[in-house]
Amino acid sequence: MSSGQIGLWLIGAKGGVATTVMTGLAAMARGLAPPIGLVTETEALRPLDLIGCDAIVVGGHDIRPGSVVEAAQRMWTESRAIPPELLTAVTADLEAIDARLRPGSVLAAGDAIGALADASILARRETPRQMIERIRDDICRFASDNDLKRVVVVNLASTEPPWTAPIPADYATVAAQLYQPAAASPLPTSSLYAIAAFEADAAYINFTPSTGATPPALDALARERGLPHAGCDGKTGETLLKSVLAPMFAARNLDVMSWVGHNIFGNLDGRILDDPANKAAKVQSKDHLLAALLPTPPQTLVSIEYIESLGDWKTAWDHIHFRGFLGTPMTMQFTWQGCDSILAAPLVIDLVRLVDRARQAGECGQLPWLASFFKSPLGCTEQAFAAQVGLLQTWIATQTISR
Repeated sequence: MSSGQIGLWLIGAKGGVATTVMTGLAAMARGLAPPIGLVTETEALRPLDLIGCDAIVVGGHDIRPGSVVEAAQRMWTESRAIPPELLTAVTADLEAIDARLRPGSVLAAGDAIGALADASILARRETPRQMIERIRDDICRFASDNDLKRVVVVNLASTEPPWTAPIPADYATVAAQLYQPAAASPLPTSSLYAIAAFEADAAYINFTPSTGATPPALDALARERGLPHAGCDGKTGETLLKSVLAPMFAARNLDVMSWVGHNIFGNLDGRILDDPANKAAKVQSKDHLLAALLPTPPQTLVSIEYIESLGDWKTAWDHIHFRGFLGTPMTMQFTWQGCDSILAAPLVIDLVRLVDRARQAGECGQLPWLASFFKSPLGCTEQAFAAQVGLLQTWIATQTISR
């Protein structure tokens, strides 16, 4: 089924996760790195005949100055995450991607994200409709210039503040409001990008807690255009462990009284999340699943703190207070330490390959069988990791494979 080349268009293309995706794809294509961490490279998924990692062409939008090469190098100089010799080996590949990047948008993105933007981005005066058309045209030109069969757009931009304004349930009403001035945008930036993706005939993945294609009106637009989308908020670390451990306590009939999670990290995402408005969206995404997994919702606390010196290395410390037989209280504690972008990048590549495969199979709208990749999966209320993986396995079994 997989043939030709597909496009991967990254929103937030100069961020840590995006540049790690680019570096990883280039390194694997050159035979310099094994596909460790890629679920799509496991034996169970080989029958799907997914698009090859070497057949993915990368482009994207970003709001910041500087080059992709400089951004990727910071993964070593600031975080000691990607060996400099590997970055040197793929520099030509990153420079080629840099030539395919286009200016993004901060329309309705919030003050913290706007503070990162290049002056030329801030100087733009666009209505939401104009912004969508510009982004759409960039994606279409990317597909045409590179002779791509299909494109998948992935949102890796910084987390927006929660969107509190009501969003109409029907897309026709939303579409009519897009001609209003920027200050009256009916949707946040991530959702405007999603509309642009759908209008460019591209699938969409929201790897962030931002609104994206979550509103029913945008799901309706995706279905109308025959396009799949997935999200939201990639599940890479502490929340992944919660989704594994909470079902264990429930299965053993242990009463979890409280669960506290403290997170510290120092990358750009951490800097943005230092703003209380942006942090609120992330905390909500990380905290909600315990109530769905445990018989009695425990007292919970999630904290996220920006510690600049840590760079891309994230530490999560969790304290679980539970009650056992005869009412005896006990505790479990764990510490998760990992490089945020190194954990996330292979999942992004997995999602691109799986969403593209779903599109080839004629699927559109939300893809609930991808729940195991997300903290807040669309179209799925299941939060237990093992059960979510079962949804993926069931989907694989239903596919008719043709080459």
